Amino acid sequence: MKYEWIDEFLMVKPGVTKDLQEEWNWIRYQIEGKMFAAICRDDDNKPVYITLKLEPAEGEFWRGQFEDVIPGYYMNKVHWNSIKADGKVPDDVVKGMLENAYSIVFQSLSKKKQKEILENNAKDAPAKGE
Repeated sequence: MKYEWIDEFLMVKPGVTKDLQEEWNWIRYQIEGKMFAAICRDDDNKPVYITLKLEPAEGEFWRGQFEDVIPGYYMNKVHWNSIKADGKVPDDVVKGMLENAYSIVFQSLSKKKQKEILENNAKDAPAKGE
C-alpha cells in the first residue's frame, strides 16, 4: 500500500479507536463506535481501498480530480468515497480527506461527548519538555 502512514496519522487523533471487521476484512477507524475511515483488504490481507466519509460535494469534487477516487466501495455512494490503496492521489490530499472524514464524525457527536474526548486526550498527552 502506498499510504503506509495512515494508521499512525489516524491513531493520534482524539478519541480514535480501530478494530478489524473480520467478515469484511476491513480495518475500521472510529470515534465512539462511528466509523469515519477504513482500510479495505483482499483475501490475502493486501490493502485495496481506503474508504472514508466526506460531505457529498467534496466527494464528488475529488472523484472529478483523480481517477483513483471512486464512490464508496460497498458503502453509501453519496457519503462515502474510496481511494485505491496503490493509487496516485498525493499524500497531502489523502491526509486532508482523512482530516475531513474525522471532523465530520467528531462534529456529529454531542458537544458533551466532544468535550469529554478532548479532555481525555489532553490528560493523555505528554507534558511539554517530555
